[in-house]
Amino acid sequence: MARKPHQDSVRRVVIAGGGFAGHRAARTLSRMLARERVERVEIVLLNPTDYFLYLPLLPQVSAGILEPRRVTVSLVHTLPRVRLVLGEATHVDLPGRRVHYTDAEGRREELTYDRLVLAVGSVNKLLPVPGVSEYAHGFRGLPEALYLRDHIIRQTELAASAGDPGECAAQCTFVVVGAGYTGTEVAAQGKLFTDALHAQMARPAASHGTVWRSPATRPRWLLLDVAPRVLPGLDRRLSETADRVLRSRGVEVRTGTSVKEATPDGVLLDDGEFVATRTLVWCVGVRPDPLVAELGLPVERGRLRVTPRLDVPGHPEVFACGDAAAVPDLTRPLAANGDHGDQGHDGGDGFELTPMTAQHATRQGDVAARNVAASLGHGEARPYRHHDLGFAVDLGGVQAAANPLGVPLSGPLAGAVTRGYHLAAMPGNRVRVAADWLLDAALPRQAVQLGLVRSWSVPLDTASPELARTPGPAPKE
Repeated sequence: MARKPHQDSVRRVVIAGGGFAGHRAARTLSRMLARERVERVEIVLLNPTDYFLYLPLLPQVSAGILEPRRVTVSLVHTLPRVRLVLGEATHVDLPGRRVHYTDAEGRREELTYDRLVLAVGSVNKLLPVPGVSEYAHGFRGLPEALYLRDHIIRQTELAASAGDPGECAAQCTFVVVGAGYTGTEVAAQGKLFTDALHAQMARPAASHGTVWRSPATRPRWLLLDVAPRVLPGLDRRLSETADRVLRSRGVEVRTGTSVKEATPDGVLLDDGEFVATRTLVWCVGVRPDPLVAELGLPVERGRLRVTPRLDVPGHPEVFACGDAAAVPDLTRPLAANGDHGDQGHDGGDGFELTPMTAQHATRQGDVAARNVAASLGHGEARPYRHHDLGFAVDLGGVQAAANPLGVPLSGPLAGAVTRGYHLAAMPGNRVRVAADWLLDAALPRQAVQLGLVRSWSVPLDTASPELARTPGPAPKE
């Protein structure tokens, strides 16, 4: 039996998730309704935090370039006509049109809706590799970035006082698994960061001319991926540029290689080599939030099936966008031989699926908002049709790999384009981010541990709220 409206005169739109798709959907819908002076629609954004996280700049937080607050944009300030509810969606009652959620204090609550936009995003992709969940560090949120920054500094400082050469080498070795966007940028930024730390520790003190002790072993970074090249989902020229920059810095890029087992003392690679390390960063990719599978609706590779207009078949009041949605890419029909390309998969309508990227999520959020407004009688619905503007990968310093509008760039020009793109894409904090970049270019980074996050509070299995609240074994420091 269908529920009664929460108010007779006001219709409620609930947007679950405040990431790229959810934030854009809330902003676009609120602006549309304000422009048309619609007063009988309430927009509610359900999100675990009070900020939008600009994920592409997270590696710069872990490398000490940007302060944490620079990549967090206030939802309240950027969405003034949207009611923010702090909580995480746990269940959707489709017949009753209710979203059940756990609030910030752990209480179970619910929201009724007339329209629902599912933009719950994604979580870490876990593989059945022994030891990974216990000893690897994920990289999906601000706590993980802050913890990794502290961890890198701590390992470097411990290595400086290590009496055993083997222990020193293990503490100076950093292994990143996954050479996609995140893994490539983490390795690129991390190598520059640890090299800077090593150099700072060996610099003579100005006051009395003594030399601070630095680790006997120089920092070593390994980037592993089972794919035949780094950035396997992007244009080969971007991949070659990134590979060249990484190798020139001394990063050991090992394609066709992955981790067979993780232990407290290091990682065993699938080629039989054991690498002694205290740092394993897991960046193998993402999977849709488990809430999608719980809905009981048709999915494609774990993502909720939607029409080109982003509504859910059989439930015209429900829309989905971003990483949680299997959106057909109308610009990429399937090849006759069934070849789906590097990223696309059969969406069931003769088209590949859009990849799980921030660029797609942002634009899908915009289209979802317009189609929600159309379903409420304001404007016309339209299908999602995307044309890539290009991709950009920040490799640290002045280096980057980019192809704006299909034009391949590298070096300082690509670096300028990449940073310009990020400033344009961020919904706030642009001046503060630019200021941090200028300060980083002029001053040495502050290599101090903040001690804000402990290892057990940032579990790799981000899909398990129970695990996130229960302290587990900390990785060996």
